[in-house]
Amino acid sequence: MGSSDLIFAVAGAGALLAAVVPGLVHRRPFSLPLACLLGGMALYLLPLPLPEPDPVAQRALLEHVTEVCVVVSLMGAGLAINRPPGLHRWSSTWRLLGVTMPLTVVAVAAVAVTLLGWPLAAALLLGAVLAPTDPVLASDVQVGEPVDAVDADDEVRFCLTSEAGLNDGLAFPVVYAAIALAAAGGTAWIGGWALVDVGYRIVAGVLAGVLVGALLGRMFFRARTWPLRLAEHQDGFVALAATFLAYGAAELVQGYGFIAVFITACAIRNAERTHGYNGVLHGFIEQVERLLTAWLLLLLGGYVAAGGLAALTWRGALAGLLLLLVIRPLTGRLALLRGRAEPRERAVAAFFGIRGIGSLYYLAFALGMADFGVPARELWAVVAFTVLVSVVLHGVTATPVMSRLDRLRGISGPPASPS
Repeated sequence: MGSSDLIFAVAGAGALLAAVVPGLVHRRPFSLPLACLLGGMALYLLPLPLPEPDPVAQRALLEHVTEVCVVVSLMGAGLAINRPPGLHRWSSTWRLLGVTMPLTVVAVAAVAVTLLGWPLAAALLLGAVLAPTDPVLASDVQVGEPVDAVDADDEVRFCLTSEAGLNDGLAFPVVYAAIALAAAGGTAWIGGWALVDVGYRIVAGVLAGVLVGALLGRMFFRARTWPLRLAEHQDGFVALAATFLAYGAAELVQGYGFIAVFITACAIRNAERTHGYNGVLHGFIEQVERLLTAWLLLLLGGYVAAGGLAALTWRGALAGLLLLLVIRPLTGRLALLRGRAEPRERAVAAFFGIRGIGSLYYLAFALGMADFGVPARELWAVVAFTVLVSVVLHGVTATPVMSRLDRLRGISGPPASPS
């Protein structure tokens, strides 16, 4: 048996796992990401000739695979949101983005400097990598399928979904700041960074998303020529076309593609809110997302089982735990204080700051751009440990916590599929 044959078999088993597990664990204190993570660990503990998942040696490959997974999940998140955009309607989102995210970056960076003794560039990178919540692994605490009612999304699921949809792209300026600091040192880079990486790239990403989303929404639902009115054809794979078109268009003009993809998805969703084609697009992209997530988490489990956390120190582990158990809950509660959410909703939204595939992407991207003065394996160990704990902690607690919250509200929860 060749190793390539075994890889095909494992890939098939992972795909089957992605299809079967959601139905088995629906409304149970378990999740698909947790099942895939444990499956990967078990698989790599067996005496099989599997290739070792090494994020240092395979950094470029990991960067591109995680990149695809994140952009696909961003499209799914945007298509699922039923609430139209607005300053007041999305106030919880703006609070989490404007308060929780920068405070998290600063707090994690401070922990990395004081507790781990890392140089400022590496500390800032860790803060940027671990600040964004993840749209890939958070399906249990996000909105479900698109429905007609604009008020169908409860505040917790809505703000967690919209936060994850936008903060992945908004982490990029901080990542670029860490790269610039590592490469140049000093402060000469700040002016160009503020003008280009903060100003131009964000605006370009937003505009690319608005334009692509408006054009595709008009084409899908209101094109005068029947072959171009794709909503009538019910082809779900068009969601992938929209994803890659928005991402590529934004990146071609040096904008943030992550922001463009999410905004494109929201624009398509709002182009014709009651059309069933929204559900077709979301259903297809959700299946692709589950498949990619299963494969990546199998590899993450294999990385852990193969000794990937050997470089993790107790200080690095404590830094990850502080983020998940102290920093995110406190900054989340602070951001949502006196907002639209009720007190218990604030507590739940603040707690479920899930970290995942986006963090792996940002770290792989940054390590290909500069040397941060910390061994790459130590950086990977801290980030992988944080993601690992998040998958376990949030995967076990998501269903019972959200079910209890729904019961306290006197509702049965969102119209979500078991995914």
